[in-house]
Amino acid sequence: MSGERATPYVIGAERIAAAVADGPPALRFPYDASVLVAEPLHTERLVLRPLEASDAADVYEYQRLPEVIRYLPWPERDRAAGYEHTARRAAGRSLAADGDFVFFAAVLPGTPATDDPARDRIIGDFMIRVSSVQHAQLELGWVLHPDFQGRGFAREAAQALLAFAFETLNPHRVQAFLDARNGASAALCERLGMRREAMILEEEYNDGEWQDTAIYGVLRREWAAARG
Repeated sequence: MSGERATPYVIGAERIAAAVADGPPALRFPYDASVLVAEPLHTERLVLRPLEASDAADVYEYQRLPEVIRYLPWPERDRAAGYEHTARRAAGRSLAADGDFVFFAAVLPGTPATDDPARDRIIGDFMIRVSSVQHAQLELGWVLHPDFQGRGFAREAAQALLAFAFETLNPHRVQAFLDARNGASAALCERLGMRREAMILEEEYNDGEWQDTAIYGVLRREWAAARG
């Protein structure tokens, strides 16, 4: 009996020791994402750079779709409201305080934009938001046009952004909050090495129903171990 009771304590002690070894919160803030306009992030097939107000036409192509809105806290918007929403999100450039955010446009080179064939198309956008400066926690989020889903683009972009977050911003923890019905995003979280940590029942009332929120997370040392 004594051995059985000791097991949770040992596991807890090991976790505490690992956390202590990680050190105190040390986010590299403030961070000005404007530098990524000229020097964006590159993946095998995508370019990730800060969202611009001029991306609104491409964004609206997925922002208006019922199958996209279903899993996001977005109301149905007409084109004018959608363009305004994109401009507000594109204004985020600095990460320094709780609630600060940067949205990254996922650009697919060689595919023409919906409003200008001379420009490359935005097929989705990915977010980094500051959950807690005090405790070094960031949030990751994403949305991708359904026409480009099922081809690995979301995983490709999210992996790059997760690496950028840990390597450049140095959070202790990165988390994601998603509609619990969104199986595709849940699967993406798991492929990124994130664990489901909690389920908040009936947290929000959207689309005429109460919706559950799933919380996923990964620690810096877990992410580093998985890469190494």
